[in-house]
Amino acid sequence: MRFEPTADAAVFDHGVPLFLQQLVEILREEQTNSAPADTEAEQTPAPTQIGRAAALHGAELLRLGFSVDQVVHDYGDVCQSVTALAGEMDESISIDEFRTLNRCLDNAIADAVASFGEARQISITHQTETLQIRLATFSDEHRRLVEICLQALGAIRTGNIGPNGATGTLLAHALEELRSLADRTLPEIRHISSGAKAT
Repeated sequence: MRFEPTADAAVFDHGVPLFLQQLVEILREEQTNSAPADTEAEQTPAPTQIGRAAALHGAELLRLGFSVDQVVHDYGDVCQSVTALAGEMDESISIDEFRTLNRCLDNAIADAVASFGEARQISITHQTETLQIRLATFSDEHRRLVEICLQALGAIRTGNIGPNGATGTLLAHALEELRSLADRTLPEIRHISSGAKAT
């Protein structure tokens, strides 16, 4: 319910449904082995499998405009939902099963948030580079047009060239290009800048 109806299907492909499938597989494996994983080495395969899917999920949530809080809550709700469903169905959850659930959730949250942060940093860097390129282009074009205007104005001020001749026309065109440059480029630069700040 935290997602809008238009949310990308990839959110659900790599999100909670996949996490639950992986959790079921891990619980079955632990029941088959008759003991939960206790050591760091034994815990490695399960978190890695869950972590990869969670990392994809975290990056995709950023792409869709969700916050890091929503990433955490996305997985945090699972524990409450599982325990609530178990209560409704009168099913008991063993201590070992609950530990496995919490361990898997901790790993999923950690990997999803880490991936979210990395993707966010990449996005900020890309937007900053794009903004710098656009500002440099705008600055160069602005400087070129201002120089044309100053030269044309200087020629007209000598008194030998009328404002209605070719030089006056050049000045008028350069001024129109300056206005067009500002109208066209400044909103784009503001949009990139605001996007970088929001991210």
